[in-house]
Amino acid sequence: MTFETRCCIAGGGPAGMMLGVLLARAGIPVVVLEKHADFLRDFRGDTVHPSTLEVIGELGVLDEFLARPHSELREVRGMIGDERVTIADFSHLRVRCPFIAMVPQWDFLNFLADYGRRYSTFQLVMRAEVFELIERDGRVAGVRAQTPDGPIDIHAALVIGADGRTSTVRSLARLPVEEIGAPIDVLWMRLPKRAADAGMAALGNIRNGHVFVMLDRVDYWQCAYVIPKGGYDELRRMGLDAFRAEIVGVVPFLTDRIAELAAWDQVKLLTVRIDRLRQWHRPGLLCIGDAAHAMSPIGGVGINLAIQDAVAAANLLHGPLQHGTPSGAELHAVQRRRELPTRVTQRMQVFLQDHVIFRTLKSGAPMKLPLVARLLNRFPLLRRIPARLVGLGFRPEHVRTPG
Repeated sequence: MTFETRCCIAGGGPAGMMLGVLLARAGIPVVVLEKHADFLRDFRGDTVHPSTLEVIGELGVLDEFLARPHSELREVRGMIGDERVTIADFSHLRVRCPFIAMVPQWDFLNFLADYGRRYSTFQLVMRAEVFELIERDGRVAGVRAQTPDGPIDIHAALVIGADGRTSTVRSLARLPVEEIGAPIDVLWMRLPKRAADAGMAALGNIRNGHVFVMLDRVDYWQCAYVIPKGGYDELRRMGLDAFRAEIVGVVPFLTDRIAELAAWDQVKLLTVRIDRLRQWHRPGLLCIGDAAHAMSPIGGVGINLAIQDAVAAANLLHGPLQHGTPSGAELHAVQRRRELPTRVTQRMQVFLQDHVIFRTLKSGAPMKLPLVARLLNRFPLLRRIPARLVGLGFRPEHVRTPG
């Protein structure tokens, strides 16, 4: 079976779905390929930052989005030992939504899919996994994808690789990758939430050389336990009882429910990696989001950086796609627009993971409240700086495509 379209997007994650919606809304025929049967996969990023909420507002569907179950994080608080610190205060951001919306990623992606289906130019194909690029006259002219009904060919003026940190598209395109590396991995799990937790819970918890993060998913906690790179097997050898004891040692109020973490299959390993492509494109093809730059989970900025890539790509390419195939210069304009924010964000993540988180894990000792944390507690005005960096990032994008 063969399809013809203007733009074929491999990957139905945040970058791919947002770009598909924006192009379809601008009248560009687009096909989005998602290899899974649905979006229902746990332990994915759930933080929809003010920058992304601004984009949703510019699309005119913010009220619809916020009508879905979510929680709102207006301040980022942490516990270092027994001392509480407020790290960021989003209330001063001049945006529609001065908060982070905690929304399961499958809800976010289903929302974008439903919105995209309003346009006749939008097509989402589930259970379609790209395995080959179609090349013609030295340029990428489409993809071949495997589906339950057999392989399909999709010919397109532009192929977008938005298929995540293990991108098949960027591998098939043989685009050079710069590996930056990360000394940490993360274990994801969920724990029950109690009504009394509100006064005790903090987003980040550091105690005795351990780092534990708690994300509010309305009726339960999605938790992340940070470990040294490659340390998962050693942790399992120590046993589940020891692991549960470590968690309770960091967050004591979880004692009354830690037994519900009853088996290792409730714990999912996220292998943290940071990398970026030296060149995001080749004739007929462009990579965005994690396919172009894998991000650390630090700050929860990966989803939002991917969304910004999608908005920039739509802004710059919807015109060329109306009339033909984007040139190499037009594809490079997307990389030029988004590369600096990517590099700056990754440098911040590397600094934090190397000089704060990994040092904490290595020391294993009680940690005094750092000078920066003491200043943030003493001078609330300073909390606006991390709020800006995390909430809006560098060079936030705005929707310029027609609707």
